[in-house]
Amino acid sequence: MPNQLINETSPYLLQHAHNPVNWYPWNEEALRRAIDEDKPILVSIGYSACHWCHVMERESFEKEEVARVMNDNFICIKVDREERPDVDAIYMDAVQAMGVQGGWPLNVFLMPDAKPFYGLTYLPQRNWINLLVSIRDAYAEHRGDLEQSAEGFARELNLTDVDRYGLTQGDPLFSPETLDVFYRKVAVKADDEKGGMRRAPKFPMPSVWRFLLRYYDTTVATGAGNDAALHQVRITLDRMALGGIYDQLGGGFARYSTDADWLAPHFEKMLYDNGQLLTLYAEAYSLTKSPLYRHVVYQTIGFAQRELLSPEGGFYSALDADSEGVEGKFYTFTTPELRSILGDDYGWFAELYNLTEEGNWDLGHGQPSTNILHRTESDESFIERMGWTMADLNVRLDATHTRLLRVRDQRIRPGLDDKILCSWNGLMLKGLATAYRVFGELEFLTLALRLAYFLLKNMRDSRNGRLWHTYKNGRARQAGFLEDYAAVIDGLVALYQATFTENWLSEADQLTKYVLTNFTDPDPASDDLLFFTDKNGEELIARRKELIDNVIPSSNSIMAENLYTLSLLLDRPEYAERADRMVGRVQSLIQQNADYLTNWAALFALRVRPTAEIAIVGPEAELVRQELDAEFYPNKVLCGTTGKGDLPLLQHRGPIDGKTALYVCYNRACQLPVTSVAEVWKLLR
Repeated sequence: MPNQLINETSPYLLQHAHNPVNWYPWNEEALRRAIDEDKPILVSIGYSACHWCHVMERESFEKEEVARVMNDNFICIKVDREERPDVDAIYMDAVQAMGVQGGWPLNVFLMPDAKPFYGLTYLPQRNWINLLVSIRDAYAEHRGDLEQSAEGFARELNLTDVDRYGLTQGDPLFSPETLDVFYRKVAVKADDEKGGMRRAPKFPMPSVWRFLLRYYDTTVATGAGNDAALHQVRITLDRMALGGIYDQLGGGFARYSTDADWLAPHFEKMLYDNGQLLTLYAEAYSLTKSPLYRHVVYQTIGFAQRELLSPEGGFYSALDADSEGVEGKFYTFTTPELRSILGDDYGWFAELYNLTEEGNWDLGHGQPSTNILHRTESDESFIERMGWTMADLNVRLDATHTRLLRVRDQRIRPGLDDKILCSWNGLMLKGLATAYRVFGELEFLTLALRLAYFLLKNMRDSRNGRLWHTYKNGRARQAGFLEDYAAVIDGLVALYQATFTENWLSEADQLTKYVLTNFTDPDPASDDLLFFTDKNGEELIARRKELIDNVIPSSNSIMAENLYTLSLLLDRPEYAERADRMVGRVQSLIQQNADYLTNWAALFALRVRPTAEIAIVGPEAELVRQELDAEFYPNKVLCGTTGKGDLPLLQHRGPIDGKTALYVCYNRACQLPVTSVAEVWKLLR
């Protein structure tokens, strides 16, 4: 008989709907029942693509004897961390305050008033049962101690940012010297030989390399050119694109590499990684012109379109790591399989992809050793050794990849998490728009436009203009979080600069106004940082402000850059002033821990020199825009029109002798117009 999760839309919750555990979703009924029955609450948090979440379900939550202990003594609540990032963040903070390393599945024990007193991650079945019994006994015999502990953790969760991080308000010091300090904090932890950071597991961390790209550009502008920074970006992007973390056959990145060599990924593929990496690789291509980066962008968009795109135009959340109960089984091949499929091509293919007779990776679970396709050598180096041309290699790769994909496509596929998350789709919108801006591929623009229409039609409440966080089967739910607004606004601003359709900018501005009205701290003595939750949303035991940049940048750092960019495009100086106050508030924290605040540092890099406001007016505005975007120059905003534009930068400006004119402005003061991109580059550089 199904439990209370059966009416949910989250694939993760539905996976648990037939457990013998009497799971509740996070809702008022479950919380009220804990008070009425005077029972502690067990909140178990995970997500559908989480390997160890599946393991704990198989070992514990599917077992009657375990469920009996849980049902008799606890109110059991299942949470999809992707659906409720607010709940996840609060209890993750609590568990880390307890001295436990975070991760998922996250299992947190609460008093009936939802204040946490103990938490941990995965446990095997016998240890889990023992823990449940111990907590049951402690609740009965030492309740006062648990209440005291829970009160302490609740106070910790409600500390202000000043108390927690020692933040003080100050004017941001936008100087190359300060930026150098940020760079050194990041560079010392970067792996110069294998890419990424000097630790395993290795996550893509797009904001780290985006910061280094911007930092490198600022050093070029001063005439120095820090080649070490560019090397750190290139070695990382090269090794990720050639490694096992990237699906060499089908495209798309896995969530992270379990080792320092980018060989063995945790095989789930997340939309948030791939959306951000599209932006990163497209921007890196505009600087380096690396054919590998172009290949990654095109193939990753192909993967997302093939495997994650919904019929309505939004993108699904993730693909599971497991298939047939085994992690990575779908993506890997045994050596006998490869010999059979590839025939005479096996020899060179094995050399290129580091295959071994015994297999280069152990699947476990009693399965034979298998091979993860991964490379450490560039195409150029390989063809030189083989005496081939690039055309020879491409023909051979196309043929072998087609054969392997044909076999792979017959296998049982990993599970699909088919909920659509607003914030992650905002990241994908930015990635598609950026890819179109750099490469001019119309299919990329078509996907971006469909996605933007989908978000504004299906994930925005027409009654009040607010966003919804999640959507599935025609049903949007859960009031949007700051991450939703920040990512969608960022994507819409990028789409405007790709198309010069002013409606996208207007939509971004409307969402920004909603944010400033509903996410601002009402305390007049507070900082200018924004709350993660809408003031009209559910009230939890703490209301957080997200500052730290993780794999997904913090919502405040994205929003600060949105405010700065919109201030230039819409002539809203108050937006830039607010962004500066936000950066000023966290500057001392960036100086101490720049590697954890790299998206903030990237915005700082943008502000070290004035941003070029470029207005393009005339019949060839789109062609001129393409020519400008083909080169890496992050310190610009673009607006344009083929006719009359309503934006402040476009007013009272027109073509010159029928030719498209370009106006380069700084701080709302424009230089004389020019009629070629070459002349613009002279003005900029």
